[in-house]
Amino acid sequence: MKKVVKFGGSSLASSEQFKKVGAIIRADHDRRYVVPSAPGKRFSDDTKVTDMLYACYDAAEKGEDFSAQFEAIKERYNDIIKGLKLDLSLEEDYAVIEKNMKEHAGADYAASRGEYLNGKIMAAYLGYEFVDPAEVIMFDEDGDFMPLRTNKLMAKKLANLENAVIPGFFGAYINDGKIKTFSRGGSDITGSIVARAVEADLYENWTDVSGFLVTDPRVVENPKSVDIITYRELRELSYMGASVLHEDAIFPVRVAGIPINIKNTNRPSDKGTLIVAATSQKSENIITGIAGVKNFIAVDITKDMMNSEVGFCRKVLSAFEDNGVSIEHMPSGIDTMTVIVKQDAFQPKEQMILSAIQRSVKPDSIEIETDLALIAVVGRSMRAVAGISAKIFTSLANANVNVKMLDQGSSELNVIIGVNNKDFEAAIKAIYNAFVK
Repeated sequence: MKKVVKFGGSSLASSEQFKKVGAIIRADHDRRYVVPSAPGKRFSDDTKVTDMLYACYDAAEKGEDFSAQFEAIKERYNDIIKGLKLDLSLEEDYAVIEKNMKEHAGADYAASRGEYLNGKIMAAYLGYEFVDPAEVIMFDEDGDFMPLRTNKLMAKKLANLENAVIPGFFGAYINDGKIKTFSRGGSDITGSIVARAVEADLYENWTDVSGFLVTDPRVVENPKSVDIITYRELRELSYMGASVLHEDAIFPVRVAGIPINIKNTNRPSDKGTLIVAATSQKSENIITGIAGVKNFIAVDITKDMMNSEVGFCRKVLSAFEDNGVSIEHMPSGIDTMTVIVKQDAFQPKEQMILSAIQRSVKPDSIEIETDLALIAVVGRSMRAVAGISAKIFTSLANANVNVKMLDQGSSELNVIIGVNNKDFEAAIKAIYNAFVK
């Protein structure tokens, strides 16, 4: 069996956490390829190393003295090395990084050094080969990830390496080798890329929670965890704010049919959550998860007989497209059409969009509702159970939450509910209590 293991920043924040990670890896010889993040917070008021690097580079770019900030970063790594009692010096790496910051190598370069240095330490600690992602993870000239090229390079590089450490979060532009990062949390993507390249049997993603929770623990106290979830369910929940796994990390392993196991570094014996392409196992509670995001706007367009007007929807959507605003949802009726968009994206372009709609379709009226929250109720078992929407409405009515929108896709995998921002937490609690035993 062949496993790729990725460890998040909280799992590698200190030498004590490193030791836990080392014990996990050494406990299973199948854990052959390791993807580390940069050190996270050691305690609640601490600062993540990635944030320290961004701040350091910001000072460098402004021509300010960043020596004290850089020394603090070095101290974080040196403390880990000392705690692990490693015969390792990163002084040459520090000198190169400091020089490149002074020469304005870019914010992506600066941020990526968090994973790079942690990868160096991890490789030395485990006795594994170190692989620089800048040599095997490629982005094109526009900054778009190149999956096929990357898979070919990564597979070739790792083919003859029994064990390796590949830092997460970054790669390089194919044309000039300049460092390019994924979005924050992108180490999850690197782990998925490595798993696909080596044709792993399992991709273990180690974090500080024991799997995927039904909903946000900041909203519902001690929510239940999920034993098994499909890629499609996770994709829906990740898009709507669930943050255990970076949403783009699903695709490389999904293509290869590789399951992901979300595990807890601090409680390694916990089962965790298995993420799979498909399963015959039913959800214990009908729904798999509840997630949501605040601050949307609903643009309600009304016109008699719009359903018989060919091209009506296309013309409306063109007004948003031409102004660079993406559509989130579009529930509609015979004479009404509602377009849901993110508030911060819509408001700067508001009048241009509304004028374009007025010119192109001449609606009877346009109404705008602000400060909406969207909540997704997701579950593969929902399609086999009658009355899901009724149960949601009843739970929200009992909690005195007014439903502004209800949208259910044809797949019956999820239901999207729109409520006022102020009712967001109450709505999630009400739905959780209605469906989770």
